[in-house]
Formats: sequence, C-alpha cells, structure tokens
Amino acid sequence: MIARAFHNWERRLASVDTNRRVRPFAWGLDWIGLDGTANGDDPATKLAEFAAATVDRSDEFFSAPPTSDYSLEGGTLRFPSAIATPHAENNTVVGRVFPADPRRAGPRRRAVVVLPQWNADSEGHVGLCQLFARFGVTSVRLSMPYHDARRPKDLERADFIVSPNIGQTLQVNRQAVLDARRIVDWLEREGFDSIGIVGTSLGSCLSMLTMAHEPRLKAGAFNHVSPYFADVVWSGLSTAHVRAGLEGHVDIERLRRIWMPISPWPYVERVRGRSVLLIYARYDLTFPVPLSKQFVDRFRQLEIPHQRAVLPCGHYTTGKSPFKFIDGYHLTRFLVKAL
Repeated sequence: MIARAFHNWERRLASVDTNRRVRPFAWGLDWIGLDGTANGDDPATKLAEFAAATVDRSDEFFSAPPTSDYSLEGGTLRFPSAIATPHAENNTVVGRVFPADPRRAGPRRRAVVVLPQWNADSEGHVGLCQLFARFGVTSVRLSMPYHDARRPKDLERADFIVSPNIGQTLQVNRQAVLDARRIVDWLEREGFDSIGIVGTSLGSCLSMLTMAHEPRLKAGAFNHVSPYFADVVWSGLSTAHVRAGLEGHVDIERLRRIWMPISPWPYVERVRGRSVLLIYARYDLTFPVPLSKQFVDRFRQLEIPHQRAVLPCGHYTTGKSPFKFIDGYHLTRFLVKAL
C-alpha cells in the first residue's frame, strides 16, 4: 500500500511537465567525430566499437587542456567549455559560488562541486549549496550543458543532454564532466585543498564519472544511482519520451554498450580509496530500484568502502518535505565529515 501510494504520487509529479516531446532518432556520429558514410559501415557497429575503445581510454576522453579564462563577478563564475557545440549559449560554463561561512570553515579550505538533476532550473540545489556554506564548505553549483543560462532560446527543456540522438548524448555528457573538472581546476587555483563532488539524478551519474577521472576529488556523494545510463533512459518514468524516440532503431542491449562510456559501471574501481556515499530511494520509478541495488552491490562485491542511505520516498518526492530535509541531512553530514 505504501509503495502504491508513492508510485501514484511520483506519476502525478512527473505529469506536471507537459512540454516533453519525442525527438527524432539519430545515430549522431558527427557529434563524436566519426564519419557516418565511410566504407558503408553500419553506424550501430561503429558506435559500439567507439564505445569499447573509449572505455579503455577514458582518461583521454574525459580530459581537456586547462584554461585561465575564468571570470568571477557577483558570485557567478564563467569560463569557456572545453567542447564547442553548435549552440553558442552552451559553450560558456556558468557556476554559482556559495562561499563558506568563515565562522565554520575550520583549518582546511573545503569545497564541493554541485551538479543538479536533469532540467533543473537556475534555483535547483541552491538551498543545498547554502546549507553546505552554513557548515563551512564552499560550493560551486554547475549549470550543466543546455540548462538554464546555457539553454538556447528555442529549447523548452535540456533535451540535448539526454536524447534519441545517440552521439550527441555521448558528447554532451562528456562536456558536463569536462566542465566539472575545470571547476576543480579553478577551486585548486583559489587555494582549496579538500574538494568533493555531489550530484543528483543525472547529476549523480556525471559526478561519478567526474570523480572516477579526477584524482583531486576526495569525496563523492551520489544522490540516486544506477550502473547504466541506457537502462535508466529505457526503464525510467522521466524518460519514456526519449525511449519512444529510440525504439525501433536500437535495442537496450546495444544501447547499453554504446552508452557505456557515460555509465558509472566500468569506472567503479577508480573511486577506491576515497569517501563515497550512495543514496537511492525505496520507491523510485525514475532510477528503478533494482538498478540502484545492483550498483550498490557492485561496491560490495569489489569490497570498495562506501556509505549507503536509502530514502523512504521516490525520485520526485525526494524534493518534497520532509524527504528533502532527510536527503540534505545525509549529504551535508557526509561531506562535512569527509572533507
């Protein structure tokens, strides 16, 4: 009865967004620098080969040259993204900086990079950032690619980061990781010596990818977890319209292989030795619970130390009272101690 009540609540909250649209399918080879016409190769095969090679050389895929072109004005940090997309608005990274309360800062200069959920507006996770600051941790909230200030005017939603364009989805999620790493660069330049990362939903996946490829991150809190990017898209409540654009062109097994470079699964071993918090929600329909449990079990199987928290709610209801306070408690308590 409790599960049914939460599932009904989740569906009602999901139905509030009436601007979801089914976008056309595309292999999107051009987005990742592949020639879609050479030798008449099957694009699905080319993408699967690209994905396998990319996982093997993920350090290269998720690295970018540093930049010194940072601008901080009125609490807003701006700098160029390492990837140039066809949309000019998306190519300037925007981060809001929330300085730590100096009375609670302590001897270390602690900071955390914050990645909100998919389609978060400009105020998403601001309350969480303010909570971190109150407990002595500076935070930088990343506006992810195609979100809020980075969204072109003709887009109603941040569709290009999770879409039926397979190559575009790979590249834009890669862009988010590179943007987060450049924030770590900036924090280090500013003298912060104890840096962590936290992400929610899609931001959780991207935070995990960032931590796996950024050795300067000391701690990571992953809020709603799954081992595979493709499986959440295929099975989740929030992405049914994306699946509708994919069906008939690619199946879940192939899609899982192609999107493996932006999935946490192959990189779990890379976070060993650092502080990790895994959070999932007991009645989640967006990040299905069996996927979350599979991810947590992977940490156990590899004997990678981690902390775990299970929220007594669903995905959307995590943002409702009292569950948002429970979630904020877990995240803040973990990061304040880990950093």
